Amino acid sequence: MPAGLSPDAAIDDAAWAVAAREALQSAAAAMERGLDPQADIDRVLATRTQVADAQLRSAWQRCIPEDAPLALFAVGGYGRGELFPHSDVDLLVLAEPEAQAAHAEALARLFALLWDAGLPVGHAVRSRAQCVEAAADITVLTALLEARPLAACADAVQTLQSATTSGRIWPAQAFFEAKREELRARHARFGDTADNLEPNLKEGPGGLRDIQTLRWMALRVCGTSDLESLVALGQLGADEFATLERQRLLLSRLRLGLHLVAGKREERLRFDYQKLLASRLGYDDTADSLAVEQMMQGFYRAAALVLRIGERVLQRFEEQIEGEASPRPIDAHFELRRGYLAARDGAWPQRPSEVFALFATWAGCVDVRGLHSRTARALAEALPQVPAYTEADPALRRQFVQLLRGPQPVETLTRMARLGALGRWIPAFSNVSGRMQFDLFHVFTVDQHTLAVLKNLASFASGKPDERFALAHEVWPKLRKPELLLLAGLFHDIAKGRGGDHSELGAVDAREFCAAHGLSEGDTALVEWLVRRHLLMSITAQKQDIGDPEVIHRFATAVADRERLDHLYLLTCADIAGTSPKLWNAWKDRLLADLYTSTRLALRRGLENPVAAHERSAETRYAAAAMLGALGIPEAQIETLFARMPEIGFQRGRADQIAWQAASLRGTAAGDTRVRVRPLAGSTGALEVFVHSPDREGLFAAIVATLDRAGLAIQQARVLDGPQGAVFDTFEVVPAQSHLKPAADDVERRLAAALAGDLEAVRPTRRTQPRHLRHFRIAPQIGFDAAGPGRTLLSLVCTDRPGLLADVTQVLRDQSLSVHDARIATFGERAEDVFQITRTDADGERRPLDHAQQQALREALRDCLDGELR
Repeated sequence: MPAGLSPDAAIDDAAWAVAAREALQSAAAAMERGLDPQADIDRVLATRTQVADAQLRSAWQRCIPEDAPLALFAVGGYGRGELFPHSDVDLLVLAEPEAQAAHAEALARLFALLWDAGLPVGHAVRSRAQCVEAAADITVLTALLEARPLAACADAVQTLQSATTSGRIWPAQAFFEAKREELRARHARFGDTADNLEPNLKEGPGGLRDIQTLRWMALRVCGTSDLESLVALGQLGADEFATLERQRLLLSRLRLGLHLVAGKREERLRFDYQKLLASRLGYDDTADSLAVEQMMQGFYRAAALVLRIGERVLQRFEEQIEGEASPRPIDAHFELRRGYLAARDGAWPQRPSEVFALFATWAGCVDVRGLHSRTARALAEALPQVPAYTEADPALRRQFVQLLRGPQPVETLTRMARLGALGRWIPAFSNVSGRMQFDLFHVFTVDQHTLAVLKNLASFASGKPDERFALAHEVWPKLRKPELLLLAGLFHDIAKGRGGDHSELGAVDAREFCAAHGLSEGDTALVEWLVRRHLLMSITAQKQDIGDPEVIHRFATAVADRERLDHLYLLTCADIAGTSPKLWNAWKDRLLADLYTSTRLALRRGLENPVAAHERSAETRYAAAAMLGALGIPEAQIETLFARMPEIGFQRGRADQIAWQAASLRGTAAGDTRVRVRPLAGSTGALEVFVHSPDREGLFAAIVATLDRAGLAIQQARVLDGPQGAVFDTFEVVPAQSHLKPAADDVERRLAAALAGDLEAVRPTRRTQPRHLRHFRIAPQIGFDAAGPGRTLLSLVCTDRPGLLADVTQVLRDQSLSVHDARIATFGERAEDVFQITRTDADGERRPLDHAQQQALREALRDCLDGELR
């Protein structure tokens, strides 16, 4: 109870707070109507604002004497009249120092009363001079620009306005430049893209804050109170204003719904709320699209429009402040204005061909800051005139092909996509614009993923080596017509969301497009094949044993020729790396490079002459012996070392790997344990781990658990049985978190120490499942099949999580099963792992699992995996 407040007054305040809280709760309940698409979202927000206003004025009158020289203002979003369910109620009390001191107790009573009523008040008490001082922080000034009087006389309003005029603080140019930099920094925090899986509706690129920033700039630069006033000033087109208003209303409804479903102030549209919000907003699943995907597509498209129009308006504000500069002609049709590309004719464009000419000119200029705002607006207005390619004349189609063959083709396609021209020309691309897939594998919308793939292809063409890709810059120059690969990249995912196999549907689209644009049958067939089989190399490399000559022969047969192989390799690298920043790693790079090299050799040899296992073994043995000989190891010792190694290793392993393992065995006996770790050749961060040890129960599980504890994720494991009961285990691992780089010698010491002790004591680390994985649960799929003589193939598909492999191998250990080979593949939230396993009979023989043993293992794995979901 504030000092000086009588008990009766305190009781009255408590009763008032209860009544006020009930009124506010009633208003909050009424906000549910704002989720109805037919409801006026502005009216819903204004109604809540009015209720809050009434309670604040009532509290003010209750606590503050009528003649007190104090004034109350709403500031920030509340001052703007947009009070979302869980937004702060930001207040400013304007009072000179003497008045602040005299009424300190009354103000304390006021703020206590408001909190008791359930109003999340944020307040500042400042004099005029203190307002000026605080407004040196542009964030404070921005809040003051939104000031709305709640209990203030005209003199107080004038006092506050005079304190924040541009003549006193933050003149127009300084304010504009600061807010523009603030906007750019804010965008950078979100990766300069609105296409995040969990976008921030308020602060993210294309979000509500972007629209508010334009309004603040208009207020300071043009002296207008709202964006609509810019139309009369020629700074904003009526169509642009209408578009911004539509997107603002959509974003506001999403934000309102997010606050309601989250039950708290939440601006990030997290997976926790996406499905629930889509349902509350009335979206329904269809055969081709989930409700949540429809809702998110609406958001991404709205954000893209806000960004597009926002860029134009920022440029106009800049011109308003700095003035127009003398244009610099480029040719008869285009010029540079202050570094921006502009059409010289005010009536541009008259024909669609002039739109393509704009992009051709742009591609030929290296010093362009962007598209001039007037030309950008003219382009937007002319988009309906741009026909779909199926309806265009041959000359226009030839123009488009020339864009692909001209300078900066990927940059041109990206510009066309972002400005809406590509979606007009290829309607199928428009359909995937803003389309998200509700999983963790695809972290971008389909159109943004496509542009990322094209950007990767452009990097291959740059001639600058990139350590992420071992061979891409060597392969690119061999392409006969690079534009064919660009077309394959453009169409590879264009049929997502239609139902059916997107590769097959996209191949049909690609053939129709290529034929319509006059490509030869051979070129058309190549693009069509690449789109249809764009996943072939990725699946082969990650799910099959590319050390097996039969696997290489099957893949080479499917590819059939060197030209397809070159194109498919580059497309696969660009596709995986463009799916998620975290998906591409050194192991995948090495895997694809090895598959490419092996297939190239198979094609050179001729598909009618497949490599036999004994030939591969002899070639590897000879090459490895030469490497060891170069180290000074005598030939007789080399043969002794090779005799201790499993024969299948020569058939499946690389020569350098065999030589490294053989050298590691020097100085050891058959019963010794030897651990060696080295960086994986040609990669960054990946390690190769070799373990030679007497076979014993729990060995594989102990190795996996130790590597997991060391922060390493296993990508591939091979467990080979050597002579005299020894095992030769080889692992290829990458850091589980990209910022971690475990040293090879440290991993080697930790693993050797673990294997020298009690294996039973080496257990998996228990971890909490990451929040985001809880929303992408995959029902475990456990299958068994024959894996050659004497082995069972265990396939496991389930939700990925930290420590999954360690837990699975622990189950195999508990079931007294041995692992002989493992391939670990992770696709976002989806883990797809394959193991070759055996059981050991009483007589010591290893055999495949019978039906009862398979069922017991299936139940144990389900218990392990289901336990994480509970």
